[in-house]
Amino acid sequence: MKNHCLCLMLAMLSSAVASAEPPLLREDPNRPVDKISRDLNIAPAQFTACFHDVNPAPQGSRPTSERVHANKAVLLACLQKANPRITNESLDEVMDRYRPVGREAQTPK
Repeated sequence: MKNHCLCLMLAMLSSAVASAEPPLLREDPNRPVDKISRDLNIAPAQFTACFHDVNPAPQGSRPTSERVHANKAVLLACLQKANPRITNESLDEVMDRYRPVGREAQTPK
């Protein structure tokens, strides 16, 4: 009986922990953070921290114009704290380099 109760408690705890996790990762796991951060002359951890508040469009869809501008504002401002030499143009150039379809992926729908 004790083992049954213990197993039941562990199962319930495991379920609670699993449901507490966010359904989607905020950071895009397909993004080559090491290459992007190298090209921007910042540490990978800095890029990951800055990208945390970016809200990418769901995979396979295009972002709205509002989403593109909001994400750029968040990402650029944060990255410039790590490297003030990063400009809007240089960020676009680096990010486009590592998008599967380049700049087209950021063209609003």
